[in-house]
Amino acid sequence: MSASGDRASPSPCSSRGEAITEPRINDRIRVPEVRLVGPEGEQVGIVPIGEALRLAQDSELDLVEVAPMARPPVAKLMDYGKFKYESAQKAREARRNQALTVIKEMRLRLKIDPHDYATKKGHVERFLRSGDKVKITVMFRGREQSRPEMGYRLLQRLAQDVSELGVVESNPKQDGRNMVMVIAPHRNQAATDGARRQAKADRAAEGQAPQA
Repeated sequence: MSASGDRASPSPCSSRGEAITEPRINDRIRVPEVRLVGPEGEQVGIVPIGEALRLAQDSELDLVEVAPMARPPVAKLMDYGKFKYESAQKAREARRNQALTVIKEMRLRLKIDPHDYATKKGHVERFLRSGDKVKITVMFRGREQSRPEMGYRLLQRLAQDVSELGVVESNPKQDGRNMVMVIAPHRNQAATDGARRQAKADRAAEGQAPQA
């Protein structure tokens, strides 16, 4: 592998026109001497830049400035192309492993009619299929506050109706004039949809058109 400074030149800007800061490599390192670190992390010591470049070329590696603000700057012998590729892969994998769950909210009236209930239930099912958690809020009016058991039964009914798609994560509890419950999608569904959402975000970040 060539240690020439032209092999892995830093990009001046990204596809969005934003400046990208990359380390200086090979003959772009314009200092008299560097504190050299070997490919396995071993400390070589302070050497003239010419000698460091010669060692990089002899080893078929790149000389990469890893600590430019140190005195003298620290440079390491490495395969810079491989290093960049592995770093990008690790960053993408870390993003995919992050929890991407979104919490949606659905409000119900205590005396909800059957048609409205069916509509609200449909929305909850859609949210759960998308891998999102749903916060269900039953709102009490006036004397309804004296009948919290009715709100509890309504929330339990909804949880049962959507049990194939989600599970109660937070049991119904009174919150002022409201009663609140949280339903989460089943774990395998959330993981699948989270991965799909992250893959779509990755494609968008790469400037590609998202596909279904």
